[in-house]
Amino acid sequence: MSSWKQREQYLVQVAQRCLQGHKTFDLCRSHLVNASQISKGTIYNHFTTEADLILAVSCCEYEYWLGLAKQDLKEHQEPLTCFLYHHCNRLYYTLSEKRFVVDRVMPNQDLLNQGNELLRLRFETLYEEYVSLNKRMILDIGEVAGFDRAELVMNYLRGAMINSDDADKHFGDVQLYYQFSYALSQLMGHSDRRIPTKQAFAAWLSAKHREKHQVTIINSAA
Repeated sequence: MSSWKQREQYLVQVAQRCLQGHKTFDLCRSHLVNASQISKGTIYNHFTTEADLILAVSCCEYEYWLGLAKQDLKEHQEPLTCFLYHHCNRLYYTLSEKRFVVDRVMPNQDLLNQGNELLRLRFETLYEEYVSLNKRMILDIGEVAGFDRAELVMNYLRGAMINSDDADKHFGDVQLYYQFSYALSQLMGHSDRRIPTKQAFAAWLSAKHREKHQVTIINSAA
């Protein structure tokens, strides 16, 4: 590795691979030694506590979702469609790549208190940016009086990601995304609005599968 930052990014990527399909964050810093072929001392210099490793992985995940959200905002002009497809994208990538669901462990104030200040600040900044972005999208869809819709939706999303992973839902199930989107529209108080049809989700899934296949081919060639 040519720099401290590049080495840390590599270690986080190794940690993410080690966590694929796991339902708990059962990865320790010492586990990265064989997986990364980097010395224990170097790894412990990057992550001085086990909490630091969790925070670093969590930061990487939220950076990924933020990038995906910004991409979805460019692709979909209609606010409700954009919001639904963004979270369907998030669900698709979580299930298809067997990503560890960071909602299982974060946000967690005890872990934040145990982590170093830079990682703690980085996570808090990324988390707040992602939550704020979602709140703005919900407001753009249309404010509905009576409840804190953003809080309801964010709590539902956290539970849905964990429950879908627990149940080993299949990423290619059209009904999964349709029901997920229906529940989100209800929680936001927009039951009168049209959500993408099952046919639309089927076409979207086909495009996702083609994209995933192309990426696999490119990675294999590299």
